[in-house]
Amino acid sequence: MKADITIPEVENVFIAAVQEWSDDFLAKVWNIYLVNDSDFDIDNVMVVSKAYGMIDDEMKKTSLLRHAFPQIPAVSVIKVEMVQDSVLTLTNEFMVSYFIGNKLYDKKFIFEANFINEKNVEEVPILFIDGVIIR
Repeated sequence: MKADITIPEVENVFIAAVQEWSDDFLAKVWNIYLVNDSDFDIDNVMVVSKAYGMIDDEMKKTSLLRHAFPQIPAVSVIKVEMVQDSVLTLTNEFMVSYFIGNKLYDKKFIFEANFINEKNVEEVPILFIDGVIIR
């Protein structure tokens, strides 16, 4: 029975953290983007995020945040959320689920603790600005 189930591989859809100026905070903040660098529109997109890890020898975790997007067109990006600086020292996890046609795609993207920083930036496709990418 399990052999009959095929789980499609997520390709050309990934998460990027981009540092941008915020007029609200009057400082640079890290924003999370979902990048659809594929040739297909993705539908019924759900992103669930959380952070967890140790701070001062104490286990910390954030609440789950859920984001839903009806559709993300091919070769486009959408801003998911802002990540506070205090959460960057934790492991940040983003579970992304979406449909292409009738097929469900699902992938967990993990930024390890302290990985989102200026040392790990590269150019983000489609945005053409520097950011930290997890594929």
